[in-house]
Amino acid sequence: MLVGLTVTFGILALQPLTCIPAAYVLTVHRKRWTGRVFGFVMLCLLIPAQVTMIPLFIGLNQVGLGDTLAALILPFATSVLGTFMIRNQMMSIPDALFEACEMDGLGPIRTMVSVVTPIALPGIAAFSVYSIFVHWNDYMWPLLVARIPEIQTPPLALAIFQDAGTGFDYPALAAGAAIVTVPIVAVFLFAQKHFVRGMSGTEITG
Repeated sequence: MLVGLTVTFGILALQPLTCIPAAYVLTVHRKRWTGRVFGFVMLCLLIPAQVTMIPLFIGLNQVGLGDTLAALILPFATSVLGTFMIRNQMMSIPDALFEACEMDGLGPIRTMVSVVTPIALPGIAAFSVYSIFVHWNDYMWPLLVARIPEIQTPPLALAIFQDAGTGFDYPALAAGAAIVTVPIVAVFLFAQKHFVRGMSGTEITG
């Protein structure tokens, strides 16, 4: 459970650092890059994750990161889908607000941090909930990378949870599955309002 929390929230800590600036740039230059962004996102989303797993696995082993928590976290430090979702939220911001920030002397970084990011929080929250769900329940990548018990995530640990003498202990498996599910349910109940707002979009009034 501790490994699962470390990996899930480690990824969640890195993704906003890359997705929010990328979404901001694509929003500021919306007139120039709208068609290109949509085409690029569709291309990236059409590529199955399984296609890139083996090259990533080989590359991580070549740089000495095999069987480490970094190998579970770094490949997901950014997200095309997250950039697209946050950008869609930022697209609701009128051009007049960006012009007002520029006239007030705010630089791009301060505009992004102090003005744009707070407005885009529903979209960021929606993607954060999605990211937690995906990476807490991820099985394929940890199965490939986590070859030592010390870095096995909860889904992977459940899959190999058995007693050598009597086979699968189904009551213990059921209890383990319930324990693994509790954090996801708690996160969704806590963030469901932000998730719904982020998925439906918000309007800026006034």
